[in-house]
Amino acid sequence: LDHMVCYAVKANSNLSVLRALASFGAGADIVSGGELYRAMKAGFDPKKVVFAGVGKTEDELMAGLGERILLFNVESASELEHLERFAARHGKTARVSLRINPDVDPDTHAHVSTGHGASKFGIPVDEALALAERVVEYRCIDLIGVHQHIGSQITKLAPYVESVEKSAQLVDELKRRSFDIKYFNIGGGLGIRYKDEEAPSPRELVDAVRPTLEALGTSGTKILCEMGRYIAGNAGVLLTRVVYRKRSSGKNFLVADAGMNDLLRPSLYDAYHEVRPVQEGAAAAPADLVGPVCESGDYLARDRDLPDAAEGDLLALMSAGAYGFSMASNYNSRPRPAEVLVKGDRWAVVREREHLADLVKGEHVPAFL
Repeated sequence: LDHMVCYAVKANSNLSVLRALASFGAGADIVSGGELYRAMKAGFDPKKVVFAGVGKTEDELMAGLGERILLFNVESASELEHLERFAARHGKTARVSLRINPDVDPDTHAHVSTGHGASKFGIPVDEALALAERVVEYRCIDLIGVHQHIGSQITKLAPYVESVEKSAQLVDELKRRSFDIKYFNIGGGLGIRYKDEEAPSPRELVDAVRPTLEALGTSGTKILCEMGRYIAGNAGVLLTRVVYRKRSSGKNFLVADAGMNDLLRPSLYDAYHEVRPVQEGAAAAPADLVGPVCESGDYLARDRDLPDAAEGDLLALMSAGAYGFSMASNYNSRPRPAEVLVKGDRWAVVREREHLADLVKGEHVPAFL
């Protein structure tokens, strides 16, 4: 199958990561003007950039038009109308893919389930044909694709197969109606192993959906996929130092210098990240690994057998390469950590550690105070 991988920039948007993937020939899946800026700065070919997201602003749409990106993944009739108006005003043509909501449950965390009928994402599949027919009336819209994305950290093939079948039927019907559908974007969301998950490989995914694509006559259409976590997730580690050991009400706590502001996933999704001692040999003991943030929900691991680390020891939280730094914040006015890229025996600081002055950059106290 003719295909292209469009890396999901939201997973890890560090310029060095993006530059590496662009140099390998990957495309970019973006969801904001900021991600478009990063993709262009990192050297991605704009003809390999697809722009998703339910709330693209006029400035973001215009930026995409200005860069002549490959596709806007349009998520509503209103967005399509706005894009037509903006493109006409500036003498541009917008290449468009309709993002379909196939109403499929991907069996993943509710916060990252995007393909079910009640979600904010995409166009209901039974409304897509009518919307496509309206495109004929638009002078500055070129409908050349169909897109779907049903969720993230998906570990079963069945939801992919079901959603691809529904969306591929739309591709086939649009072709029957003389739409030149050049791209079918099956989305991303392929899960990784954090603990004991048995996630399918990309090859297994392709083998599962290939019969549907070929049977429905879409084999002449280029297939796009949007992998982010699968590429970056297990390539990243968060290093943290144990600041204090504490025992309270019969429970052991390891208090670390990293918290929910650095790695939000455990607090937000109750996500599991393996914790390893940097210095091998530490025995295991029941404890919670918690951060310094002033919330009870600030934890990195709970009710686990963790390395029996001493104060000052370093611990490694594994599988932190995706949705780690990209979801980090300065909550509690805490500077964010440095990022280091390692290749073989070489390494480089690819994002400087923030300093206190960075916390107030751009802030101004008005004269009337």
